[in-house]
Amino acid sequence: MSSPVPQPVAAPLSRAAIFLTLTLGDGPDVDKTVRALCADLSGIKRAVGFRDLHGALSCVMGFGDAAWRRLFPDATPKDLHAFRPIDGVHHAPATPGDILLHLRATRMDLCFEIAAQLMERLGGVSRVVDEVHGFKYFDDRDLIGFVDGTENPTGPAIDASVLIGNEDPGFAGGSWVITQKYLHDLPAWNALPVETQEKIIGRRKLSDIELLDDVKPSYAHNALTSISDEHGNPLQILRDNMPFGEIGRGEFGTFFIGYARAPGTIERMLDNMFIGNPPGNHDRLLDFSRAVTGNLYFVPTADFLDAVG
Repeated sequence: MSSPVPQPVAAPLSRAAIFLTLTLGDGPDVDKTVRALCADLSGIKRAVGFRDLHGALSCVMGFGDAAWRRLFPDATPKDLHAFRPIDGVHHAPATPGDILLHLRATRMDLCFEIAAQLMERLGGVSRVVDEVHGFKYFDDRDLIGFVDGTENPTGPAIDASVLIGNEDPGFAGGSWVITQKYLHDLPAWNALPVETQEKIIGRRKLSDIELLDDVKPSYAHNALTSISDEHGNPLQILRDNMPFGEIGRGEFGTFFIGYARAPGTIERMLDNMFIGNPPGNHDRLLDFSRAVTGNLYFVPTADFLDAVG
């Protein structure tokens, strides 16, 4: 038996991305229209991507808890649930989201074109509740000035970190993804001394070198998001965060998107950040960066989508 073909959750980090969060409408044709697009998704991606074979266009489609149970009631991933809001030192809200479309390429026009083609199919049965156009900022830095994604897994560790295995054999090759949109208070952040910023992140700002353990505070972002399993083995996720912003509105932020083999991995990281580890020892980056959305999606395999009738 051939191995399941995953969606391109592990596609190379790109220079441009569009994140579309959709909610589904009501009516007899909604589910039929969405399932028809699932079956056609790979063909649409090929057609748009063929216009620039070096554009590295990819598309990932994920489904929220309610949408999956509605569209595919005959089979349910064992960890399927809605995003759990967190009330700690800071608040992580849960917001509406039935479908995620994560579109990546080396060029924004490719992302824009496939987004337009997909919404031509889905526009009559869904509503875009959040749309973020992300871009790479110089040498893969966030708008707060630090490199983002340094600790992403590489090589064989990518699949081991993000793809479901024998723990849920009916959905092997699938993945889980959590998204959050963060808005930064850049004036307040930029007013901090660089040394203070480095302690909050846990890395040197210019070199991206991690602070030594005897210097790094327990509240550092990378300290609270470094977790292990019961055997002491590190648990990793694949981040493909993107900066975004609108100069005229004075709105600047980061769209967090993390893929994982199990949703509990990212949920533990978020608990550490928002509640603290121990409780109260929260991620000080959240004093300057506010979460305004929160969603959990299941990402089935490409084989599953191709076979939807």
